[in-house]
Amino acid sequence: MTKTETSTEAWVDLRKYDQSGFDRGKPGWFILLWWLVQAIAFPLTPHPFNNIRCGILRLFGAKIGQGVIIRPTARLTYPWKVAIGDYSWIGDDVVLYSLDRIEIGEHCVISQKSYLCTGSHDIHDPAFGLQTAPIAIAPGVWVATDCFIGPGVAIGANTVVGARSSVFSDLPAAQICLGTPCRPHSPRNLISTKIIDN
Repeated sequence: MTKTETSTEAWVDLRKYDQSGFDRGKPGWFILLWWLVQAIAFPLTPHPFNNIRCGILRLFGAKIGQGVIIRPTARLTYPWKVAIGDYSWIGDDVVLYSLDRIEIGEHCVISQKSYLCTGSHDIHDPAFGLQTAPIAIAPGVWVATDCFIGPGVAIGANTVVGARSSVFSDLPAAQICLGTPCRPHSPRNLISTKIIDN
């Protein structure tokens, strides 16, 4: 039986919500410890102390490459589900909502206030069932400020996602992509910076 558009009653019953089948990847005490460490340690570390923040994330199971910069206001839900490649930057107030895997390649920039979201809910389920899917960001990608990257999205190498874009489907490599929903706008061309010796 389907609900009608004119119905004024709620179509979901949140009392039936059940995420007992969801695997957080670690026991409850470990998750609580991480949340406490993130709430206290990250905001108190000065901006240049990236090695300390990266070290903390590694202790909690994240795979963090060399030369990674992570700002103290960045937030990771479950770091053991996150991998960040060499020399990538994670900006201020970035949220890695890692209910599922988030993989960020090398030399990527995830700019301030961007939100990478691996979780959502089934809008057709009266119990509002949890749904998760991984996010994969290939090397050389720039996600500009205040972007939303949705569950299951893969972004091709060297693509730029324009500021305040919302990405709900995969983006091809080497493109400048803009908008909500985000779509390819033009190719990304790299200007050579090679120095010619005389």
